[in-house]
Amino acid sequence: MPTRLFHISDLHFGVEDRGALDAVSAAIAEEKPDAVICTGDLTQRAKHSEYEAADAWLSQIDVPLLLNPGNHDMPYYNLAERVFDPFRRYNRLHKSVATEGFESEDCIIVSLRTTVPFQPRFPWVDGLVTKSAISKTVQQLEALKNDPRKKLVAGHHPLLGPETKPDNPTISGKRAFSALAAAGAHAVLSGHVHVPFDRLRQVGRRSMRMIGAGTLSTRLRYGAPPSYQVITCEGPTLVTELRTLSTHRT
Repeated sequence: MPTRLFHISDLHFGVEDRGALDAVSAAIAEEKPDAVICTGDLTQRAKHSEYEAADAWLSQIDVPLLLNPGNHDMPYYNLAERVFDPFRRYNRLHKSVATEGFESEDCIIVSLRTTVPFQPRFPWVDGLVTKSAISKTVQQLEALKNDPRKKLVAGHHPLLGPETKPDNPTISGKRAFSALAAAGAHAVLSGHVHVPFDRLRQVGRRSMRMIGAGTLSTRLRYGAPPSYQVITCEGPTLVTELRTLSTHRT
């Protein structure tokens, strides 16, 4: 049997789209994917109440769940916590609802941290991939060097900007892309931009697919409705199915 993954992102509890969330919950319950991957921005302002709402919804998922933190998942109003323990609230949620890694007969998923509490620009919304984050993920991929399965990397920010724009919003994203592709990654899953995509991108001689989920919140951009991706891995193939959602209920 092929491996089916639901890739969701940018739930933004606090400004969530309840209709979209209900539709995804129903699909998970009915179709039982092998895993659900959520690539960050679980909350809008990392408030305790928003994390509680995220916990309540994510706890209903009864298949393996993988989480990544987004830039919205660190405290906005508690500067001391952002300095000394920026992922404390996220880590508590992760411990409560998420699993560590996922692998099947067809694919393996590893994580890449693209969020940092501070960076040399403002606002601190776009990605920054540190050398240590790249090294950690590359080490995981290199340990799988002789494994024939598809290797998917999940992180919040796209590693490359749009092909039509010269600037890359993610600092060190190009370096991360090249390093991951050289280490054997087949695709990078991300969110952040609230617009879904599936593109084969190339940096130098290295190519890799970039797959983005939309949002399940009311923070819509560029006319894109709420959406998520269904990813099917079987042998050498990796197929995506974009599911858009017209529901919207406050």
